[in-house]
Amino acid sequence: MKAKEASARIKINRLLEASGWRFFDDDSGPANIVLEPNTKITEKQIDGLGEDFETVKNGYIDFLLLDRGGRPLIVLEAKSEDKNPLSAKEQARRYAREQDARFVILSNGNVHYLWDLKQGNPSLITKFPSPDDIKDHEAFQPDADRLANEVVDKDYIALTQMPAYASEAGWKNEEERPSFLDKNKLRFLREYQKRAVQSVQRAAKKGAARFLFEMATGTGKTLTSAALIKLFLKTGNARRVLFLVDRIELEIQADKAFKALLKNDFTSVIYKAQKDDWRKADIVVTTVQSLLFNDKFRRAFAPTDFDLVISDEAHRSIGGNARAVFEYFVGYKLGLTATPKDYLKLSKGAARDPRETERRMMLDTYRIFGCESGEPTFRYSLLDGVRDGFLINPYVVDARTEITTQLLSNEGFVVETTDENGVEVKEAFGGRDFEKRFFAEATNEVFCQTFLKHGLRDPVTGEFGKAIVFAVSQNHAAKLTQILNVMAAVMWPGKYQSDFASQVTSEVMNAQNMTVQFANNNLGGRSPFDESYVTSKTRVCVTVGMMTTGYDCPDILNLALMRPIFSPSEFVQMKGRGTRKHRFADEMRDPARKAELADVEKTQFRLFDFFANCEFFEERFNYDGELKLPKPSAQPLLSHVESPGRTFDGFETPQPDAIALQTEQQIGAEGMRVDREFFQKFESAIREDAALAEMVEQQNWEAAVRHIVEDVFDKPNEFFSLEKLRRAAGLDRRLSVRELIEKAFGHIPKLRTRAELIDDEFQKFLLDQKPEQADRIAQMRYYFAAYLTDANVRRIIDEGSVADLNVNPVFSMADLKAVPKEWVRGIPEYVKDYVSLNPFLP
Repeated sequence: MKAKEASARIKINRLLEASGWRFFDDDSGPANIVLEPNTKITEKQIDGLGEDFETVKNGYIDFLLLDRGGRPLIVLEAKSEDKNPLSAKEQARRYAREQDARFVILSNGNVHYLWDLKQGNPSLITKFPSPDDIKDHEAFQPDADRLANEVVDKDYIALTQMPAYASEAGWKNEEERPSFLDKNKLRFLREYQKRAVQSVQRAAKKGAARFLFEMATGTGKTLTSAALIKLFLKTGNARRVLFLVDRIELEIQADKAFKALLKNDFTSVIYKAQKDDWRKADIVVTTVQSLLFNDKFRRAFAPTDFDLVISDEAHRSIGGNARAVFEYFVGYKLGLTATPKDYLKLSKGAARDPRETERRMMLDTYRIFGCESGEPTFRYSLLDGVRDGFLINPYVVDARTEITTQLLSNEGFVVETTDENGVEVKEAFGGRDFEKRFFAEATNEVFCQTFLKHGLRDPVTGEFGKAIVFAVSQNHAAKLTQILNVMAAVMWPGKYQSDFASQVTSEVMNAQNMTVQFANNNLGGRSPFDESYVTSKTRVCVTVGMMTTGYDCPDILNLALMRPIFSPSEFVQMKGRGTRKHRFADEMRDPARKAELADVEKTQFRLFDFFANCEFFEERFNYDGELKLPKPSAQPLLSHVESPGRTFDGFETPQPDAIALQTEQQIGAEGMRVDREFFQKFESAIREDAALAEMVEQQNWEAAVRHIVEDVFDKPNEFFSLEKLRRAAGLDRRLSVRELIEKAFGHIPKLRTRAELIDDEFQKFLLDQKPEQADRIAQMRYYFAAYLTDANVRRIIDEGSVADLNVNPVFSMADLKAVPKEWVRGIPEYVKDYVSLNPFLP
C-alpha cells in the first residue's frame, strides 16, 4: 500500500510542476501550492514519499492551488494508485466550499478529473490545467438557466443570417417569398430540428453536460449543430466550440456550412489553415486525425480551450485512440450519429468479427455520452424522415448473376482442380471471397452493364444520373471504373473522354478533394449536355468506403452495391447516401428554364444490389442471436496450390456470366427491416412478461393497458413509448396500447392502416344501415372517409357552412352533391353514434 501511495505522490507532484504550479518561490513567482490554507509545503513533505500522504492527524491532506492573488482556486484531492479518485468527490466538494474554491481536481496519479463546481460533473482530463488555463476558465460563467430559457424557434438561424428578414418586402409577399429565401439562402429549422435543440436545453437544465443525437442521414445534423453552437455561444455557455470530424472532406463541408449560417455573429476556421490565430475564432473545425498526429492536441490546446466539443459521426470520431482527443477537453460534449444502435446485440467470443467491433463502438458511444440506457438525448430515424416527407426510401433493384447466385448459395461456387501431384483439390467460394480470392471479369461487366441500362437518368439533361458504386477493394474499384468508362464511350460517343467514372479511393491522388468536387458538381469539369445546367461531367464515383459516413451529395440518383455487406451499420450508411431530397432547378443558371423546372424534384433513388444485401438484412440476418465467426474451412485452399508457371492467390473463372434474377421493389413507408427492429423488440419483451400474459388470458384489458403504461413504457434500456412504436410500425394513424398487446399475443394478425380501418367501419355501416342507393356506394364511402379523417371537413359539415367546400382540397362541393341527399346528414350522425374518431387521427 505504501508503495502505491508513494508512486501516486511522485506522479501528482510531477504533473503539477509540468503544468506550471510551484511548490516554492522562484523567478516565475511565489509558491502557489499549499497543503493547508496559507501553509506552504516543505522540502521534507516533498521528499516524504514513504509516509501515508492521505491520512494525517487532521484527516486528509489536500493540495490547495492558489490564484495570482493568493486566494484558493483549486482543491486537489490525491488518492493512492489503487483507489478510484472519484471516491473522494464529496469530501473534496465540501473542502472546496469551505475554502471558497471553484474547482476540484481528483487524481490517483494515473487517472484525473477536473470538476467545475458551477458546471456539471467531474470531467476526465489527461493533464492538469496550468494557472493561466484555469484562470481563463474561471472567467467563464456558464448559466444553465439562461441556456434553457433562450427562445429557439424555426427562424433561429435565419435571424443570424438576416436579422430583419421579417420586415423585408420579399418575405412579406408570399408569392415572392420562395425566391427571396432562395436568393438570400435563408435556412429555417424544421420542427424536429427545433425539438432536438430544445432537448439539449431541457437536459442541460437538469445538470447534463453530455448529449447524443441519433439522426438519420439527410436530416440536417450540421444545421442542427449550427443552431446549438449559436445557442451555447449566444447565452455565454461556451466561449469557443470545437467541431470534430473524421475525414477531410467533412471538415471542409462543416466549415463551409458554419460560415454560411453563422458568419454574421460568429467566426469559423479550419484549424490546419489557421494554426497561428485559431484563438480569434468562435468555432474551430478539425479532423481527429490531425490532432492525434504527434499528440498535437496536447501541445496546441489546453483542456479548457473549448467549452463545447461536438463530435460528428461520434462512434467513428471518438473510437480507439481518437477518444483521447475528445476526453482531453472539459466542458459540454455533444455526439452526432446517423447509425441506430437498436440492432447491435451482445456477442460472445467474436472479438475478431467486424460486427462485434462495431457493436462495441456503438455501445461505448452511448456510454460516453451518458446514455447507458440506450436512449439518446434526441432521436429522428429514417422512418421518421420518410413519414414526414423529408427523406426517400430506396427503390431496390435486386440483380444476381448466374455466378453470384452460386457464390451466395449454401454450397458456394465449387471449383475442382488438380495439384502438381495429381491430387484433386476442391474448394467452395462464397460471397465474401468475391474479388478477394475469387475473380470473374465477366461478372463485373454484367454488373456495370445492368447498372448503366437500368439506372435513373438526370431529369434535366437525360444523361445518366449521378451515382456512387461501392466496390470490394481498391483493385476492384479500378477494374469497375475502367469497365464503366469503356461502356460509356460506346453509349455516349465523344461525351466523356474517360471522365464518366472516377475511382475515388485512398490510393488515388487528391481523392478527398474529388469527393468535394463531385458534391459541388465539377468533378471532371461540367457536363457537356447542357451549358446552363451545372452538373458534374463525372457521373459515377467508384469507391470502397470513402463516401459513406456523412457525405452530403443530395442529387445522387443511383447507388450500386457491387460487394457483399455484413455490417448493418455500414449498410445503413451506404443506402443513406441516396435518401436526401433535391431540387434540380437549383443547378439551373437560366432564369426562365429554372422557373420551368421549379417542380422537378428528386422523388426516388435506385439501389442496385448485386449481392442480395437487402435480402440478407431483411430475412437472413440474425438481429437477436450471437454474432459468431464462421469456422475455418477444413478444405485445402487453392491459394496454397502451385501449378506450372503460376502461383494461385485465388481462382479466376473464365466462364461467361449473365443476370439470372432481377427483381425491383419500392421500399414503402414501413421501411426496411433494419429500420423496424425496435417494434419487434417491444413485442418480444412483453410476451415474456408473465404478469401481462395472465391479464391477457383473463381478458382483463384495462389492467393490461395500465401495466404497459406504468411498468413498461419510458423505462431504462429501451424507453418504449406509444409514439415511437407507432412510427416503428409505419402506421399513419393513432395507435392504442390495447392494439399493441393484442397484436403481440396473437389476438389480431396485424395492425391495420387507416385505410383498412375505414373499410371495416364502412362495411359495418352498410350492413347496419342498408342504403338503397347501390349505384352511389363509392361516393358515400368517399364522404364517409372524409368526414371520419379530416377535421376541417367535419367542421364544415357540422356547422353547415358547406360553401367552404368550394375551396376545400380534400372534399369538394361537387363531391358532396354526389352523395344521396338523405345521407348528407345520415353519415355524420352514424359516425357520431357508432365510430370512435381516435384511431383515425394522424
